[in-house]
Amino acid sequence: MEQKVFQHSKGIKEVPNQHSKEVLSFKEALILLDISSSMLYKLTHQKLISYYKPNGKLIYFKREDLINWMLSNKQPSNEEVKLEVFNNLKMTKNASEYGK
Repeated sequence: MEQKVFQHSKGIKEVPNQHSKEVLSFKEALILLDISSSMLYKLTHQKLISYYKPNGKLIYFKREDLINWMLSNKQPSNEEVKLEVFNNLKMTKNASEYGK
């Protein structure tokens, strides 16, 4: 499995593979989400993303929560929209025929 490299002010350091960790630090969450630290601070401040603060200072994230956040607000493809419209029309037609 590939390991990510995190650029740190004191040099470069390897970060353990996030696939093996359930709980991630702030820096590990940045790598997983591929966003800036200011963006992650903004998301936590506005409570748009779940986080944990066990000692009142450092924050941690559940990997599953971060992935669910990344996959939220799905935008359906044109094919998915067509299929949904077709199914709705089919159900409407069946309901109107049943009511006769």
